Amino acid sequence: MSTITPLTSSLTTEERDAILDAVRDFAQNELAPNALEWDAKSFFPRDTLRSAGELGLGGIYVREDLGGSGLSRSDAAAIFEELAKGDPAIAAYISIHNMVVWMIDTYGSDAQRTEWLPLLTSMSGFGSYCLTEPGAGSDAAAITTSAIRVPGENGGGENGGDEYVLTGVKQFISGAGEASVYIVMARTGEPGARGITAFLVPADAPGLSFGAIEHKMGWNAQPTRQVILDEVRVPAANILGGEGEGFKIAMSALDGGRINIAACSLGGAQWALDRAVRYVHERFTFGEPLAEKQAVVFTLADMATELHAARALVRGAAAALDAKEPDASQQCAMAKRFATDAGFTVANQALQLHGGYGYLHDYGIEKVVRDLRVHQILEGTNEIMRVIIGRQLLAH
Repeated sequence: MSTITPLTSSLTTEERDAILDAVRDFAQNELAPNALEWDAKSFFPRDTLRSAGELGLGGIYVREDLGGSGLSRSDAAAIFEELAKGDPAIAAYISIHNMVVWMIDTYGSDAQRTEWLPLLTSMSGFGSYCLTEPGAGSDAAAITTSAIRVPGENGGGENGGDEYVLTGVKQFISGAGEASVYIVMARTGEPGARGITAFLVPADAPGLSFGAIEHKMGWNAQPTRQVILDEVRVPAANILGGEGEGFKIAMSALDGGRINIAACSLGGAQWALDRAVRYVHERFTFGEPLAEKQAVVFTLADMATELHAARALVRGAAAALDAKEPDASQQCAMAKRFATDAGFTVANQALQLHGGYGYLHDYGIEKVVRDLRVHQILEGTNEIMRVIIGRQLLAH
């Protein structure tokens, strides 16, 4: 298994192809053969993820000085699509981990970057993103987890030795109980977005605990649990960015996260479409292959067209984020909404084309349908994507 060579300049076509070939090989040989078993047993493949880190997938669009691969968002989108062809659930977890690593790389102090990035870019340790709460849901600005500043127990030191005491519950946290560090959004000021601050909370912090593993429709290979903060004390030096900047940091991370999850939908749906094309050639009904039936041909044509359009939106949004275009957030929301809807629809149609066999676990189609369904909910529901898009349109 070759390693992604870190690059600081734009990739040539040959370099990009070599990277995608390495990722494709990893997805086909390390993920795909195990995906059904991991799903059935709800197994989190730590060793395989560490192999992904060795390949360079722990910090895809993170600076190279501390182990990142230094690639673009456009490159990352192509990488996540290939990973999802092997296993959408693991590809999605790698995307969430990368979002956490990018947040630390972009907003962290030199000390924070030095402490956490080597561990995370190598995937010797994992990261979790803690924004959503049981009562807040899609209203991220309404979080109630509190962070109260108090004098430090030891006194002196950076920020006068002050600490923050964090109390609250985070819901639907991927990797909870497995991560080495948690980026926790907590309220330090007045109600609303301006009163939110991001904190780095290490896994061994006293008072940090986790709820039971959630039993989910899909994404069974990655654990999802509540993160419970019971008067967790962290030094003021663990603030990511600055006090009151947490909401801005969270939203900037979600722009990229939406492209990543959209790309994962593309990969899972493309895999399902490829299987459907192969199946209709092999399956005979009433004396002729399914591939000869016009209704089937039309269905496949629509599936391919929807995926092609979704891929174009994802690539455009990734390029806009790379170029820091003013409407990049809107483009990310459009790509996420369209690609995750299209991905689920295509996977579901692939199941239908397989008939009863599509409903069987051994064929893998039903797993992809289950895995892709949650993409329409996380990183902001698709209803919230419509709110973002509509508000930006009306603002002009």
